[in-house]
Amino acid sequence: MSTTEEKQQVTLTIDDQDITVPTGTTILQAARKVGIHIPTLCYHDDLCVSGACRLCIVEIEGQYRLQASCAYPVTQPIVVHTHSQKVRKARRHILELLVSEHVGECYACKCNNNCELQSLAAEYGIDVYRFGHDDKPRYEIDRSGPIVRDMNKCIMCGRCVRACNDIQNIGAIEILNRGHKNKVGTFENIPLVSTVCINCGQCVTHCPTGALVERDDTEAVWKAIEDPQKHVVIQTAPAPRAAIGECFGLEPGHPVTFQLNTALHMCGFDKVFDTNFTADLTIIEEGTELLLRLYKALVKKDPKAALPQFTSCSPGWVKFIESFYPEYLPNMSSAKSPQQMFGALIKTYYATINHIDPKDIVSVSLMPCSAKKFECDRPEMRSSGYKDVDYALTTRELGKMISSMGIDLPHLQKSDFDDPFGTATGSGVIFGATGGVMESALRTVIELVTGKKVESLFEHADIKPVRGLEGVRYAELPIAEVGPVPELIKHLIPNWDWLKGATLKVAICHGTGNARKVMDDIKMGGKFSQCHFIEFMACPGGCLGGGGQPIPVNDEIRKARANAIYSEDHAYSIRKSHENPVISLLYHEFLTDGPCGHKSHELLHTHYISRKDN
Repeated sequence: MSTTEEKQQVTLTIDDQDITVPTGTTILQAARKVGIHIPTLCYHDDLCVSGACRLCIVEIEGQYRLQASCAYPVTQPIVVHTHSQKVRKARRHILELLVSEHVGECYACKCNNNCELQSLAAEYGIDVYRFGHDDKPRYEIDRSGPIVRDMNKCIMCGRCVRACNDIQNIGAIEILNRGHKNKVGTFENIPLVSTVCINCGQCVTHCPTGALVERDDTEAVWKAIEDPQKHVVIQTAPAPRAAIGECFGLEPGHPVTFQLNTALHMCGFDKVFDTNFTADLTIIEEGTELLLRLYKALVKKDPKAALPQFTSCSPGWVKFIESFYPEYLPNMSSAKSPQQMFGALIKTYYATINHIDPKDIVSVSLMPCSAKKFECDRPEMRSSGYKDVDYALTTRELGKMISSMGIDLPHLQKSDFDDPFGTATGSGVIFGATGGVMESALRTVIELVTGKKVESLFEHADIKPVRGLEGVRYAELPIAEVGPVPELIKHLIPNWDWLKGATLKVAICHGTGNARKVMDDIKMGGKFSQCHFIEFMACPGGCLGGGGQPIPVNDEIRKARANAIYSEDHAYSIRKSHENPVISLLYHEFLTDGPCGHKSHELLHTHYISRKDN
């Protein structure tokens, strides 16, 4: 080791263990490297360090004061005690103070048995209210939107504020006032639904208590199931299926897709469908729209062919651009999300072929995202003549519904999805991971344009340049050869000659904090303004890191869920959306004027609105 490298390392002693780490490593990070547990509340792997709660305090020999281990970088050899009598007593007092300010009964809390404060109180034996306990609520509960705020349960750790401001760059909530009057709130205490909140739910997944939860729609769904006059169907998205096992004790990365089908029938749903079916449909519609825009821009020289085209399947991202960059709404794909396409088909095509009155159908979705609740409530999402999707359930909500039935999900027998929406492809599955929509679209666009199998360019059809957890990714794909235009869209685009020798430029972005960087770059005419297609997802990691997924979540958990999704993709016999035989049948029987045709635009496409002045 060189002298320079030696200077970059430092050895410290934690609980009689010598540990060598890079200079600047915090005591908390060093302790975790050797399996020493230090309790935390305000700390989260995703967030910047604040050192606010002081629960992670440790004793350093030679120092009078206890130090917050999350915020103490090691620059020289020190001796640390993480569980001395002085430390344990101080932590207990901190917890007792937090509990005294935390209003609410645990058994009536949605986070009961999954609350960090509750777990730590049990760990440190907090069984009396040493500093008293105010059991009268001080704040009115905000139930104005998909995210419910009960600030009576807030412990002022600031994790929600940092998630909203630092990760998502939204700023819907902030810490107000000082001293004993401080609280987490909105500007002028207006309801959350009236702010710039995009309903992504990252504040919920980062909250250590029950101060922030999603709106609970389970009772409404149970009521529908128990109504003999209602035909209740549910569609399940890939990201929840890769994560719901965590609600039943499985380690992250264990999909339970087909066991879940069995559980949903046991719960009373009449039909269980696969959202991946309309993910495939989204690719056909959105991919055709992209090719049409390219044709209009490059051949017809139409200045209104807004490029780059942005994906539109993430409702948090949609509300973000409506609120902060409405001048770029023409760049949004008009294709609805898979959830909403499914809802429109259920109330039209499915109702017709099964001779069911649409008013008697209750359409439910299982989604990884609290923003999906907002999306299905949008007035634009009624193209069927009815509300396309009646209720969107988060992964956490459905996990509790299944548990309340006494169902042991991981040990159920597997069963298939129901027809006619049970046939999907691997391309639909990978929608759940950041880069998945882009990869699915490229698998189809490459084959449609070149006439060659995507496997000739990418091994096993895995387009790895668009995968990963980097916040923003960029890729270029040269088009050396072109083939014949498929019959389905030949009336829209006569040939591909104009694409020969071109280079398709694409980008992938997840987390709206990163989205802001990309959008600002586009406004300044930077690299991303030269792209043809950009995938945006509101949540870190994409849908698998959505605000309705099991808690906790961090990058390791996101990676495990992504691995589960990509493994499922490989298990499918058909892995490209345009090869789905039931999609072809749908166009033949129902959407007879083809992708981006009149019928498709009526049911499967929509528009968005500026919210900048709202």
